[in-house]
Amino acid sequence: MTPVAPAIAMLFLATVMAMAKLPPELQEKLPPPATARIDFKRDIQPLMEASCVKCHGRGKAKGGFSLDTRESFIKGGDSGAPAEKGRSAESLLIELVSGLNADSVMPVKGSKLTSEQVGLLRAWIDQDMPWPSDVSFARKPPLNLYPRSTNLPPGDARANPVDRWMSAYFEGHNLKPAPPVDDRVYARRVYLDIVGLLPSPVALAKFLKDKRADKRERLVESLLADNHRYAEHWLSFWNDLLRNDYKGAGYIDGGRAQISTWLYRSLHDNTPFDRFVSELVSPSPKSEGFVKGIVWRGTVNASQIPPMQAAQNVSQVFMGVNLKCASCHDSFINDWALSDAYGLANIFADEPLEIFQCDKPTGKKAGVAFLYPELGSIPAGVSREVRMKRLAAILTQKQNGRLTRTVVNRLWHRFLGRGLVEPIDDMEQPSWNPELLDWLAEDLAAHDYDLKRTMKLILTSRAYQLPSVSMDEQRQLGFVFNGPAVRRMTAEQFRDALGTLTGVWHSKAAGGISVPAEPADSQPLPASLKWIWADADAATRAMPETVYFRKTIMLSAAPEQAWAAAAADNSYTLYVNGTKVATGSQWSEPDLIDLRPHLKKGTNVLSVAAVNHTASNQPPDEAHPSVAADANPAGFILFARIQAGKITNDIRTDNSWAWSRTKQDGWEKPGVPFTGMAAAELGLPSVAPWNLSNKLASTVAMIQPHHDIRASLVAADPLTLALGRPAREQVVSARLSGATTLQALELTNGDTLSKLLERGAARLLAEKPRTTAALVTDLYAKALGRKPTAGELKICSDFPGTLLKKEEVEDLLWSVTMLPEFQVIY
Repeated sequence: MTPVAPAIAMLFLATVMAMAKLPPELQEKLPPPATARIDFKRDIQPLMEASCVKCHGRGKAKGGFSLDTRESFIKGGDSGAPAEKGRSAESLLIELVSGLNADSVMPVKGSKLTSEQVGLLRAWIDQDMPWPSDVSFARKPPLNLYPRSTNLPPGDARANPVDRWMSAYFEGHNLKPAPPVDDRVYARRVYLDIVGLLPSPVALAKFLKDKRADKRERLVESLLADNHRYAEHWLSFWNDLLRNDYKGAGYIDGGRAQISTWLYRSLHDNTPFDRFVSELVSPSPKSEGFVKGIVWRGTVNASQIPPMQAAQNVSQVFMGVNLKCASCHDSFINDWALSDAYGLANIFADEPLEIFQCDKPTGKKAGVAFLYPELGSIPAGVSREVRMKRLAAILTQKQNGRLTRTVVNRLWHRFLGRGLVEPIDDMEQPSWNPELLDWLAEDLAAHDYDLKRTMKLILTSRAYQLPSVSMDEQRQLGFVFNGPAVRRMTAEQFRDALGTLTGVWHSKAAGGISVPAEPADSQPLPASLKWIWADADAATRAMPETVYFRKTIMLSAAPEQAWAAAAADNSYTLYVNGTKVATGSQWSEPDLIDLRPHLKKGTNVLSVAAVNHTASNQPPDEAHPSVAADANPAGFILFARIQAGKITNDIRTDNSWAWSRTKQDGWEKPGVPFTGMAAAELGLPSVAPWNLSNKLASTVAMIQPHHDIRASLVAADPLTLALGRPAREQVVSARLSGATTLQALELTNGDTLSKLLERGAARLLAEKPRTTAALVTDLYAKALGRKPTAGELKICSDFPGTLLKKEEVEDLLWSVTMLPEFQVIY
């Protein structure tokens, strides 16, 4: 730059500043200053919060201008000081907010200031700009982030802790809660909330006759212990949150991975929540679909690349942080910046990401950072896997109180219709009962992150048992809790309730998952199921090598269902009739494998290449197996259940499998001779890491024939889509409960519901001949948990004759299922 250049630049800047001032003729058009004495907190602070802070507060300084403090405000930005005491008509601030200069108007986005608001700002400037010392627009300390222990309020030690906190809340709001709902309403409520099904008439009658004082606690415990039905129901909740589905964008071309089997097992086994989160954030192949996201076809916005999706989803689901806006630019709805989103996204990226602002490249590379650096740092110069493992550790540490608060808040919202913090995806908001939120969060962490324990606390509280209330808009604005919200059944609950009434369920589960008809605990492992290898002492010592196993089976018919559970130390590849169908390398997590497409009537061959790796965990070269003294445990285990016609075939690893250390030509194909010896049975040693009996039993349970396939296990149809089931291409933490025009049309004229009721009517009539009164009474008991009234029976008896026709039964089913009493959870 030449010596004269700075002088020219200064002259140019002065000219611009001079031009920026409103000419006298425009100054005369400014709204006049307000005449009243200005109170900053009452008059000015709300204005700045609404119109200025998004760009110039909370650590942001667009154009170099920050109003975090009075000092930074007076200092001004790139265009100079915003105002001078006593001279509002000449101030830059008033020029910008007045809108008289069309080339420079603030705020850039959102509503412009009214004449009255401009007048308030003018009066404030003319009154020497008073600014109380305790007012700041700087970035606030994070809310609901750190653990906080709270002591229970005084009260009966036998009382539910939730109610001890709520008693103090009610007293503080001068409220006297209503008596709890009756047993019939409570039973229906907890059945739908825990397992997603209506109570059967027999189960309901038994509960109503029970005279024990703790029968409600016993009912909740029994339903939570129904691991299978609990898992089926909560699949929908977590599928919504984790963007997991059975078909849709990405599944066809491999740009998306399912976690259905992993998720079912995690829910069934009540995996501790900290481990559940860790396995999603630092995943195995079975759970990687969540952070993998969707690889969209074609060109997409930079805010939708897979690493950014992972950042958005992890922050929203587990931390209650919305990064959607900050993935494109500094957020206008919260304090998160573009650099925050990219710092988190870089954890999941294979190489440092270039920052794109509003989809335009900036040429700058993003760093690596967690959203809350005070909880821990993540090194940049390490592999993606190491970064993800470190992130999982930060998220699940006891010092992160946000994780537990977020999930506790989601459960409270699920059961009572409104969170302790609202919105539930903005955990920077204050809670209406912070002590209760903190106590539940700390209790969850203190009891090994057992979500079922937290559920029981909420579901057995008097707060949950209060009569339901309407959550209309007026109540939302000035919310004071006095009962759970009236809720509609979810799409899946409604479809499963129809299955309960009609006996018409889905015929086949989607997504490569099959589930048992009974809880997994009732499915013992066959005593003859063994780990096998080439050597009898392989449970303690085996050489690094590949062993080839083979088993021939005969089927009387093509199978209707055929599933296998398998695991190996260290890895295996399974072939069925010469086709490679599965591989696995997680010896502590058995794989679930669908065999049905590969089996046929007649002779079938199962072939396995099982590998024992070296101590360094590197697979040996099949052509040159290691002969070094690098021995370690080895084994392979498999259990298959094949339903062919009326015959169930159980296939298990035992000494009937042939083995060979030599890879023979065509060894995996049927019709090719295989020379081998009988496999050695290793049993199931009790020492870790071999004791897989519980996990294998859980997997085996998933392969039992099951005919009542619930809505959570199949892809969405027009009925469930209309009733609010999302496409799951975005995280959905709560479904809308209000009725829509589409739902009304689908429930009155939808083909899916019409055909379902048609099949249901035919099925009911085929069971046994029944009078109108008998059929109506039975339907009311199943659907509503009560007998029909005399008036309801009279209406139904108007059908001609004593026996109903198919069309009349269809009408009756439709009438009952359209009742608010059926569709609503009171």
